[in-house]
Amino acid sequence: MNNNLIIKNARLVETDEIIDIIINNGIISEICRSEPAWPPVEKNCDINIIDAECNYISAGFIDLHTHLRDPGLTYKEDIESGTKSAIKGGITALCCMPNTNPVIDNPDLIKYILENKNKAHCNIFPVGAITKSQKGEELTDFAGLKKAGAMALSDDGKPVENYDLMREALIKSKENNILIMSHCEDLSLTGNESEDKITKRDIYLACETGARLHICHVSTGNSAGYIAEAKNQGFNITAETCPHYFVLTDEDITKYGVNAKMNPPLRSTEDKEKIIEAIKSGAIDCISTDHAPHSLEDKNAGVNGITGVETSFALGVTYLVKQNHITLKKLIELMTINPAKIIGIDDKYGTIEVGKAADFVIFNTDKKFIYDKNKSYSKSRNTPFHGFKFYGKVLYTIVNGNMVYENDD
Repeated sequence: MNNNLIIKNARLVETDEIIDIIINNGIISEICRSEPAWPPVEKNCDINIIDAECNYISAGFIDLHTHLRDPGLTYKEDIESGTKSAIKGGITALCCMPNTNPVIDNPDLIKYILENKNKAHCNIFPVGAITKSQKGEELTDFAGLKKAGAMALSDDGKPVENYDLMREALIKSKENNILIMSHCEDLSLTGNESEDKITKRDIYLACETGARLHICHVSTGNSAGYIAEAKNQGFNITAETCPHYFVLTDEDITKYGVNAKMNPPLRSTEDKEKIIEAIKSGAIDCISTDHAPHSLEDKNAGVNGITGVETSFALGVTYLVKQNHITLKKLIELMTINPAKIIGIDDKYGTIEVGKAADFVIFNTDKKFIYDKNKSYSKSRNTPFHGFKFYGKVLYTIVNGNMVYENDD
């Protein structure tokens, strides 16, 4: 595919400058703050031009936490549908979690994901399991998973409850230089204590072993506080939260029913406020979606999870930027360069620079729109945000120099 492209009249988030970007073979070749010279492309070669019309441009969003349900649960989602939904939300790269059927706990299944990248509309990075079949009993082959292409390891959906096994996992992850992404939950406890206890434990173990640790879907104020304290002491801890934890509270469960049921669950108003403070202070490094598509039958049966890739940016603009909690620049950092650094792909992704991948999102932050789940590209419709009025409309998504999404509303 010929992907020579010029993006004209795009507003850079960081400086508010109007720029033109020239792309050759999927790579940014020139950034012009004046009328650009014609790019050095082959003669008679078609050149696509996108006029951004002074709308904002940023590097494409990077989501560290999605569930594509492939292999084995593809009636809920698959690589094609999940990544098509992602690009509608401006996401150009994502990490897919291993709680599939079978669990992605061996190199062959990592290879399966990567061999099916041709079905994807955006870049995908597989996450392998920490324990075999996510049973929390025996560690997987960390070296083999990494060699096959795993970007990180997680038993997301289930905690590694055994203290000694989690300690061994962190030691082994350090030896293999691969990130552990922790689902913090004590299954013997309920309420905030369930998350807080394991968050505190895993931070302690990471500090003791010197391993890198990423805390998934932080939802409580206490857990955010533990993370902030560890960072202040210089430990290598990163953390994410999800939009539903800074938008909704447990009071919304009666309003939205099963579509407000997820794990971790929605917390109190006080917890929500503390999550927002943790985003502002930098204790929370990035915003991920925990995109968890389910069929209507499964949701009605009580399973946890909501879809999220199409709404995450709009929720950030509407509930963080427009309410003056953070700047647009800060939101973009939370969704681009910060997650890129966490999984070690910032040499290629996460910022608009010459020589980096031509992955972009062009968006409007001022025009209101109403989210309609019936127009979703996902196979599933389990969202509490149907009918919400949002700011932060994605207009174009570009992956590897190819326009893969254009808003047609």
